[in-house]
Amino acid sequence: MSKPDYPVRTRRLALRPFTLADLAAVHSWQSRADVNRYLYGEARTPEETAGSLVNKAAVTWPEKEGQYLCLAIEKDGEVIGESVLKYLSQYHRQGEVGYVLHPDHHGHGYATEATAAMIDLAFDHLGLHRVIASCDALNEASWRVMERLGMRKEAHFRHNEIFKGAWGDELIYAVLEDEWRRMAVNRAAANGG
Repeated sequence: MSKPDYPVRTRRLALRPFTLADLAAVHSWQSRADVNRYLYGEARTPEETAGSLVNKAAVTWPEKEGQYLCLAIEKDGEVIGESVLKYLSQYHRQGEVGYVLHPDHHGHGYATEATAAMIDLAFDHLGLHRVIASCDALNEASWRVMERLGMRKEAHFRHNEIFKGAWGDELIYAVLEDEWRRMAVNRAAANGG
C-alpha cells in the first residue's frame, strides 16, 4: 500500500484531501434536499456540515478496514464535489467507491472521471482485487456512471431496506482489477496511446 501524491490529476480535475477551508463548498451541496434524496440522512445545517468535514479531512489515506478516503473534486480550483473510496476488507482486498457532485456540475462526466481515478487508486495504491459501487435503483444518474465506467451490474436487491420511509431497491455494480486493467489498455488503444 502506498499513499498517492496529491493532488491526483485527471484530464479536467484534481482530487485532494479535504481541509477545513472547504466548509462553504461542502455545505453548498450537503445543505440541499435534492442532493440528499438518494443519500442516508437529510440536508445538513452548517454545524452538521462542519462535523462531517472534520471526518472527511481526518483520513488522507485508508490504512485499515472500514476507513473512508473522501477526496475533494476540484475543477479549475473550485471544489465541486467529493469522491469516496471505502476500504471494505484487507483480507479479501475489497473496496467501494462513491461520489457526490453539486448539481450545478451534473451532466459533464465529472463523476465518471473522478471515480475512475478513485478506482485507479484502489487497484494501484491500495492493492485491491475488487471494487464495488451501489445506489438506489431510482438514481439513474448514479448507475449510469457505474455503467460508463464499465462496472458490471451484479445485483438488484428489491425492497432490501426501508429508505426514507419507503421500501427501496439497491443496485450493486463491481469491477475486478484485471477487468479494469484490460479496459484501460482498450481505452488507451482507442485513444491512439
